[in-house]
Amino acid sequence: MQAVNDVTGFLDRLAPPQLAESWDNVGLLVGDAAANVDRVMTCLTITQATVAEAIDRGAQLIVTHHPLPFRPLKQLTRDTPEGRYLLDLIAAGVAIYSAHTAFDSAAMGINRRLAEGLGLANVTPLVPSEAGGDGDESLGSGRLGELTPPVTLAELLARAKAFLDIDKLQYVGTDARELSRVAVACGSAGEFITAARDAGCQCLVLGETRFHTCLEAEATDMSLVLLGHFASERFAMNALAETLAAEFSDLTVWASETERDPIEWSL
Repeated sequence: MQAVNDVTGFLDRLAPPQLAESWDNVGLLVGDAAANVDRVMTCLTITQATVAEAIDRGAQLIVTHHPLPFRPLKQLTRDTPEGRYLLDLIAAGVAIYSAHTAFDSAAMGINRRLAEGLGLANVTPLVPSEAGGDGDESLGSGRLGELTPPVTLAELLARAKAFLDIDKLQYVGTDARELSRVAVACGSAGEFITAARDAGCQCLVLGETRFHTCLEAEATDMSLVLLGHFASERFAMNALAETLAAEFSDLTVWASETERDPIEWSL
């Protein structure tokens, strides 16, 4: 049996909190750091389904990518979904930890995993960070890498579908265009388009962005691959569960089996 702070300490080393964006809310957000834990569930987001799964399966700690709470709460009541989730988890003695944007930017975080899953080589941060304090060049926001030999946009789309096990995505650009330098940024990441263009990338792979960012990409000859917010991040929570299970052999760790993308595609 481990203490909650044994697990969260490991997670803090894996994704140092100082890497998180200034607006974010990361770390142990709910619970007693000294409490015992032997069952841990990872998930992308705390929802009605993941709350029920964690409680039904006896988890004492949820490691969620998206923080809850995210913004300061003026009331904690059952009148809001967030309030109900928190009250139910607190009553069941379930702690909540989130690394969020720190995990996005970590040396082996989501963006690194996504870049390697797409077959990019010589992967480096798209926006290097000095937050680690040790000059580690593997830290920073987004990632960029090279495709050697170059592949077409159509081939990159096929790689993304295969790696993430999805059958649909959106994109901006021409299927036959050859790509040799590609940037990735998980989640809602349209703000990285300028950095990707300045870094000489022909394509930015991201979760989602605004319509007008798509128009900007088209006007500046930047291809976009829009994976969907859920798909661009959820795969990494499976990998994180495996990492925790390998580090703590006495824990039962699993990635949520009930979590689903709330967005459906009409055929």
